Amino acid sequence: MIIGRIEDGIVLDHIQAGQGMKLYNILNLDRLECEVALIQNAPSRKMGRKDILKIDKLIDLSLDAVGYVDPGITVNIIEGGKLAKRRHPELPEEVVDIIKCKNPRCITTVEQELPQVFKLTDRKNRVYRCRYCESKAK
Repeated sequence: MIIGRIEDGIVLDHIQAGQGMKLYNILNLDRLECEVALIQNAPSRKMGRKDILKIDKLIDLSLDAVGYVDPGITVNIIEGGKLAKRRHPELPEEVVDIIKCKNPRCITTVEQELPQVFKLTDRKNRVYRCRYCESKAK
């Protein structure tokens, strides 16, 4: 399989196998008007199998969303065909409008203009809870 070279863009590497499409959807990459490649189950010495996302454009990327999906992801910024920056997002303390509260009694189901805010309550187990009703995110 040959995926073209990126001149200016972003490569999300070391995504846990099977999580690439989730990240694709959370980042709304389907709305971009540039080439986006999702490579699933690529062989990896370090991980066994991994997913990779290649975006052929420099965009404003939400590192909170990337860190929420998998804090082990490597974000490579490519400029002029060369690696310009490498970032490793962390598990964010709070995520906004990335997860939706599933509790039917939560204020966010009635007041839909409220932001969906979840706070990290257990870093070890990666547990997020709704700011308004304390429901655990799935």
